[in-house]
Amino acid sequence: MHEPARVSWTEGGQSCSAYWRSEWGASPPTHVVIADDSMTADTAHRLACEGSALLWQGDFHNARQLLNAMARRADRHPPKPGTSPSESFHFHRQTQSRRARILGMLLVALEEDYQIRLRRAPDLRQACTEAYGPAEGRALVSLRELLGVIGAHEWRKNGVDVPALGDRIYPHYGVFSPIRSEYVALVADAPLPDCTLAFDIGTGTGVLAAVLARRGVSRIIATDQDPRALACARENLQRLGLSDQVEVVQANLFPEGQARLVVCNPPWVPARPTSPLEQAIYDPESRMLYGFLNGLAAHLEPGGEGWLLLSDLAEHLELRSRAELLAAFEQAGLVVVGKTDIRPHHPRASEQADPLRAARAAELTSLWRLKGR
Repeated sequence: MHEPARVSWTEGGQSCSAYWRSEWGASPPTHVVIADDSMTADTAHRLACEGSALLWQGDFHNARQLLNAMARRADRHPPKPGTSPSESFHFHRQTQSRRARILGMLLVALEEDYQIRLRRAPDLRQACTEAYGPAEGRALVSLRELLGVIGAHEWRKNGVDVPALGDRIYPHYGVFSPIRSEYVALVADAPLPDCTLAFDIGTGTGVLAAVLARRGVSRIIATDQDPRALACARENLQRLGLSDQVEVVQANLFPEGQARLVVCNPPWVPARPTSPLEQAIYDPESRMLYGFLNGLAAHLEPGGEGWLLLSDLAEHLELRSRAELLAAFEQAGLVVVGKTDIRPHHPRASEQADPLRAARAAELTSLWRLKGR
């Protein structure tokens, strides 16, 4: 097994080290300084910009306040406007990546049992175990990532209401949450082919497989490559009482065989993710989208349908054209037999400072019904 990276620093004249933990794929810092309640936000922001990680030794709540203050300073440098939507998008991504790097420099230590030895620190042992698995020793983690772990624990504990399902889904850390559930409504309302077997490709939380099962499909095979997603889907389907109808299997896109209905909700934006947790949103060169389309005809029963759930945000950002999408259908031997659209509710579409506001305001999410020629 690959040995985790370690971080070394000096504290009180003593040499110290710990494992480096970053689910966001950040490299371990090479220079660590001790920070506490006496450090100002200006100093913290400057050190982080210079590449120094700040190992926090003060009050936990003060660390959160410092992180917010650093974020305000990072936001003083918004992305420059581009000459095209695609250029604006890339400038936005560059700015977000730099912001994440700076804010990721504020670190806390997790002890061997995931306790945090800071004043007023919460008990995060269960949240960390859910996100990371069993502890492997003392580790350093960015506070920003740790706050994400806390948020994911709350989602997993309380669940997300999905009106089209008539129930709640409980996402795990690192698994795409159906907070924007308009695409689920499309699957709930589309005319269902007469089928006894369906495939749900890239199932994530299992929400679409659950909708199909609730609609009466007697057997569904749900696939994913991510172990977290597989565990999450199985847990949700068991909680919903649908485990007998839905089989969750690890596969790269398709399981073996053919089905009357094949559903896929791939990442919508053809761009490189900057962390493993972004892989549900960004799909480099539309690899999953094109992989699904190119394999769909071979996995459809005669007369069967493929349902592609896809936002047109990439088109408004000029990252992929509608002509390219239609050409991909043609090249894969597929014809469009129906299309249903829904307009998502985008809170950020009304934010004047958002460089992608116009694209978000124009976005439609579509269910494309496809058949083999």
